[in-house]
Amino acid sequence: MAESRPATADRGTGQRNRSVRLVVSAGEGNMGDPVGRGMGLRARVRNAKHRKSGSVRWLRRQLNDPYVLEAKRRGLRSRAAFKLMELDDRFGFLKGARRIVDLGAAPGGWTQVAVARTGGKVLAVDIRGMDPLPGAEFLCLDLETEAAMAALRTALPDGADVVLSDMAPATTGHARADQLRMASLAELAYGTAAGLLRTDGAFIVKLFQGGAHRELLDRLKRDFRFVRHAKPKASRKESSELYLVAAGYRPGGSSPSDFPDGLTGATGARGTPPEGRDGGVRRPKVR
Repeated sequence: MAESRPATADRGTGQRNRSVRLVVSAGEGNMGDPVGRGMGLRARVRNAKHRKSGSVRWLRRQLNDPYVLEAKRRGLRSRAAFKLMELDDRFGFLKGARRIVDLGAAPGGWTQVAVARTGGKVLAVDIRGMDPLPGAEFLCLDLETEAAMAALRTALPDGADVVLSDMAPATTGHARADQLRMASLAELAYGTAAGLLRTDGAFIVKLFQGGAHRELLDRLKRDFRFVRHAKPKASRKESSELYLVAAGYRPGGSSPSDFPDGLTGATGARGTPPEGRDGGVRRPKVR
């Protein structure tokens, strides 16, 4: 399926070791960075000898991933919520947004962030089911079908201010093939976004590094005033994922912005990084 994802817990929090306690100090609404690399805590997988090696590696990573632990503590549906928080803290695309679409939303981590930060109408879309989430509407759609756009326009007759896409294909282990499949999904996401975005809207999409997205990047530079690459701290170090953040949507094409940071369109600044953050995210103390 076009919107399938790898069988990892990058968007799901998975299991955790209850003997590891992580305390993170962060401001309201700021997910911060709960990495705490100096903690020196390592959890072991129980009954490892009775499990497959791949399962043991996955469990060990989950049990020792502070983002997974912190997502569980905060009641977030996935560790990926931290990524969207970081991106929004840096670029501010959710500020003032009243209509948000989250493509490939399940299990709902990004949707939770959009609901909490905007208070607007949040439409979660996925090819598979998702448990109900207060403050959001869910549509089970295959974006490759003609009926999908009609359903989206019915749900959002006035269009969208922001379209998010954290969709990713099931990886094969072949880097080039995975890059191409990811680029194809990103193109599908933008095809959907272009049919929904209002003027000055924003589009955020996940990609894999490797250059397979050049055509999409050129389209975004033509259609938006601002386009930037970003890799949140919450992305796993070994992951090749990165995000394209585009803002200032101009149907029919526009010139790229000269602004070095923040999201600035014709109507003024929309998310200039707060003073003292240098375009990034404050790192809370980990005790």
